[in-house]
Amino acid sequence: MRPRFADTTVQAMSQTERNSPISRSLPTDISQVVSLALAEDIGSGDLTTSLVAADALARAAVIAREQAVICGRPWFDEVFRQLDASIAIEWMIAEGQPAEAGQTICRLSGAARPLLTGERTALNFLQTLSATATTAKTFADAVSGTKCQILDTRKTIPGLRSAQKYAVACGGAMNHRLGLFDAILIKENHIAAAGSVAAAITQARAISDLPIQIEVENLEQLDQALAANADSILLDNFSNALLAEAVIKTRTAGGKTRLEASGGYQIEQLEDAAKTGVDFISSGALTKNLRAIDFSMRFKFRETADQ
Repeated sequence: MRPRFADTTVQAMSQTERNSPISRSLPTDISQVVSLALAEDIGSGDLTTSLVAADALARAAVIAREQAVICGRPWFDEVFRQLDASIAIEWMIAEGQPAEAGQTICRLSGAARPLLTGERTALNFLQTLSATATTAKTFADAVSGTKCQILDTRKTIPGLRSAQKYAVACGGAMNHRLGLFDAILIKENHIAAAGSVAAAITQARAISDLPIQIEVENLEQLDQALAANADSILLDNFSNALLAEAVIKTRTAGGKTRLEASGGYQIEQLEDAAKTGVDFISSGALTKNLRAIDFSMRFKFRETADQ
């Protein structure tokens, strides 16, 4: 089953819209993803937690050990819902909001065994998705004040595509296509197989009415893509000077083709690239070059409900 969002199509946003609260929709595969993660961790049973009395109760608090944009609450909640729906979770910070080092993120209470069993899986989701959202915010902030927007890619952790795409939106960046099924991106090998830029675009239009983007590696290919009326053109590893020239060529052509820059941009390179006038900068770093956010879960135990 394909996870779905309310809208996976990249659309231009005004500066006012980009400064407003992020509009995001939860993917539909949260329960399935969490179930697989729990099965991976628990297997035939949580042996260590069986040392805890079956009727023992506990309270716990999740604490951020560093600054972060919080993301992953629905996955965290689902972990404990599947283990024991009676566990109570009180969140102290909203999804997509910044947290400071030392801040309490949420408090939990309920049966000790499922709290202990779910601790690592729940934190894994929270630390990974918060890392994605935090990186996305850093990139989006770097191009603030320009018309350029940051896009993610398909370079995601296997099995967490929809979750990381959601986290990117929480951080203030935008989603590119969700997968191979919702847009066409013609790359170097596709062009080689088709014979030319124009032939690849023609063939793509014959099989689908979805948006067509084509990757080009030089200004000659750019001219061919513009002549073929590509919806979007991906400028692969262009220098800033060539990006600026590509913007002029596209405007001169008079069409509505959007330009996306790509090529392993570092955070300090984003502003200058954005100022060339390109519409988008895409980066796999939002989802693949992650350092997990450090969270800890601290427990206090009670043996029974009567204590």
